[in-house]
Amino acid sequence: MNAGKKKWGDEMQNDLTDAVKYLVDKGIADPKMVAITGGSYGGYATLAGLAFTPDLYACGFDYVGVCNLLTLLKSIPPYWETARKFFNEHVGDPDNPADVERLKRQSPLFSADKIKAPLMVAQGGNDPRCKVPESKQIVIAMRDLGREVEYYIAKDEGHGFLGADARSAIRVAEEKFFAKHLGGGISRM
Repeated sequence: MNAGKKKWGDEMQNDLTDAVKYLVDKGIADPKMVAITGGSYGGYATLAGLAFTPDLYACGFDYVGVCNLLTLLKSIPPYWETARKFFNEHVGDPDNPADVERLKRQSPLFSADKIKAPLMVAQGGNDPRCKVPESKQIVIAMRDLGREVEYYIAKDEGHGFLGADARSAIRVAEEKFFAKHLGGGISRM
């Protein structure tokens, strides 16, 4: 691996932070009303935003996102060997002690104590990428810290909810969560 090669995540998270700060500074966004949400990598970005810039967001909704890069990388199945090599090079090698320290720093789980904002985590029970034990780590950490966290598992869904009932249910739960923490009402369907 090239010593100067950048690793996954840092630049994008800084871009999100800079964008929010710009919108607040310009008076476009109310700093007390900014939420963060995303799915998959966006779910990781949601957790990272709440953990690494805890004063920036009023709440966050994580949809099938990763909280611990070490357990993500350790859970890559043997039949994804090509993906494992890519992740080892571009994200980090969980068997390399130098990478382990950085992966911990970049994993929202290890900064859960900094999360102040309410969090909702949505997870597919059959997700092969971000498995249930992955999402449970951040939920347990938040509960152990006495922080506000809601957890939603769609037991028959994977990495993204494909069933119409599951998609509708999670969108209603998300809307209720944001209405509760940002104000406003629930739209009628």
